[in-house]
Amino acid sequence: MIRVALAQMDPLLGQNPHNRERALAHLEEASRAGARLVLFPECAISGYGFASLEEAWPYAEPVPGPTTEAFTAACRARGLYAVVGLLERADGRLFNTAALIGPEGLIGRYRKAHRPYLGVDRFTAPGDTGFPVFETAIGRIGMLICYDLRFPEAARVLALRGADLVAVPTNWPEGSEIVPIAVAPTRALENRFFVLTCNRVGTERGFTFFGRSGVYDPAGRTLVQAGGEETLVTAEIDPRRARHKRMILRPGAFEMDPIGDRRPDLYGELVRGS
Repeated sequence: MIRVALAQMDPLLGQNPHNRERALAHLEEASRAGARLVLFPECAISGYGFASLEEAWPYAEPVPGPTTEAFTAACRARGLYAVVGLLERADGRLFNTAALIGPEGLIGRYRKAHRPYLGVDRFTAPGDTGFPVFETAIGRIGMLICYDLRFPEAARVLALRGADLVAVPTNWPEGSEIVPIAVAPTRALENRFFVLTCNRVGTERGFTFFGRSGVYDPAGRTLVQAGGEETLVTAEIDPRRARHKRMILRPGAFEMDPIGDRRPDLYGELVRGS
């Protein structure tokens, strides 16, 4: 069993040093609570509601860079893993990125694949990392970012690649309340893995973000869900549960395997585009 923590915070737009220090304070709090993995919101370091590429660009960072280096030092000192959302600049492009960091340093990154017409996502490049799964001392970790969770294909790829848990930094504004109610637990249930979501709170550029960060188990049950305020919540999970896909409700009479029972021969339309 490991303890995971969700650092539901209210980043300030364009205040990277301030947001970084507050995130590191949450990391310290999570360490004191016994957490091994800490998840932060989407764009936790930069904020999200930029009005143009030119406005956002100064607050993007290279990866590795200042944030990943600061988190590496903190994770190494405390034996922690962290997933933190930030804006990344690379090769003249802007990406909405989640970085996975541990005691060993920067483990990997994921660049948001599906981008809504909202906030800084209007100006970011489409993610080019695919959907990697990273082997760590606490389990196999995949990442998605916010809107990605609405696409079942993305989560299924992570399941097929062996993810035990999927960390999802989010910026869900009002109007997206159905996602923590229905979408996040459904992704956990249909893939038989843990889903961790960390939303932000506060108001930015006319949008209010409602929190409700949560942890969902492979049966689709909600293990913990935050309210609408800045907070740190934790839950105990056993990542090894995600490696048992077959559900045996009555041996020999009622069994299901949402991975093994797939029919890829019938799914051709999924890869033909619109």
